[in-house]
Amino acid sequence: MAKNSGFAAWFYRQSFLIQLLLLFIPGVNWVVEVGVRWSAFFRNGGLIPLICAIIAIPAGMVFGWVDLIWLLLFRHFLFAKA
Repeated sequence: MAKNSGFAAWFYRQSFLIQLLLLFIPGVNWVVEVGVRWSAFFRNGGLIPLICAIIAIPAGMVFGWVDLIWLLLFRHFLFAKA
């Protein structure tokens, strides 16, 4: 699999406004959060991305709001860089 494939790579290729919009809509927020977290874990591995991906399943809505603010500040998810 290519390094730049997967849901996380797709998300980070979107314009900044689209990224914010996807994280701002509550139902879509959870889907994007889970998709980016698991994609980042499968691409990079590591214990912290795995823990974040597991936590994102039940608490993705809350985690998504944190990532919305993190994205505004740093242009990537917390513990899930492109």
